[in-house]
Amino acid sequence: MNQISTYAQQLQTLLVLYLPRVFMALLALVIGWWVIGRVSRLITASTARLDVSLRSFLTSLVNIVLKVLLLISVAGMVGFETTSFVAILGAAGLAVGLALQGTLANFAGGVLILIFKPYVVGDVIESQGKTGEVREIQIFNTILVTPQGDTIILPNGATSNNVIVNKTAQNRALVDIPAEIDGANDLAAVRAWAVPLMLADAQVLPDPAPEVVVTALKPGGMSVAFRAYTRAGQSIPAYGRLIEQLQRALAQQGVKGPVPVSHTYTRALPE
Repeated sequence: MNQISTYAQQLQTLLVLYLPRVFMALLALVIGWWVIGRVSRLITASTARLDVSLRSFLTSLVNIVLKVLLLISVAGMVGFETTSFVAILGAAGLAVGLALQGTLANFAGGVLILIFKPYVVGDVIESQGKTGEVREIQIFNTILVTPQGDTIILPNGATSNNVIVNKTAQNRALVDIPAEIDGANDLAAVRAWAVPLMLADAQVLPDPAPEVVVTALKPGGMSVAFRAYTRAGQSIPAYGRLIEQLQRALAQQGVKGPVPVSHTYTRALPE
């Protein structure tokens, strides 16, 4: 009987000691869970203008972090030792961060690109020595498509930390078609038929007007560029049409290619 009485007293002591703590911990858990839900909805509403993938990722990340902190706090209120648990979480977070530092850098770069918008889908950009039209901005990568149909995948971390040349920031894209022709060709005559040909394309803008410019002089010929502007996102199909039309027109107009130049080397005879 004495042993049962002792157990009963110990149980009563434990109830008196821990019951208020458990009650307060449960109350804190319920209130904290509700507050986290409100915070998540607030973050979702405040980031409504961001990309869908980024918005959902940020909301989930904040939601998980707040819930982990809440559970640690509740465990501490009940009386559990949380120091070791926090140390384990910190070590695990450090290990994951070191293992995924490249991926995290790309994620951070993607966040910066989506927030500050140095370019958007449809822009033609040049970065890291690559040029193409932005087809998609993902969390970790930016997808470019070139006029040749190549797909270029740029990591967002390196892209956000390098020089970005946005060729369509003014809502127009340059279509630049180079060609090599004979230096004896009448450039004014080439402009007379080439400019109307480019203007006849439905996607070519009249302002700035298309032009034909000399880009380099070479022995036996010269390099010219047929240039026209389109709206952002229309440069690739316009490039394909114009290069085909110009190739046919060059042949029809009798524009000759560069003339090969043979080099004669002489050596002075000794006297």
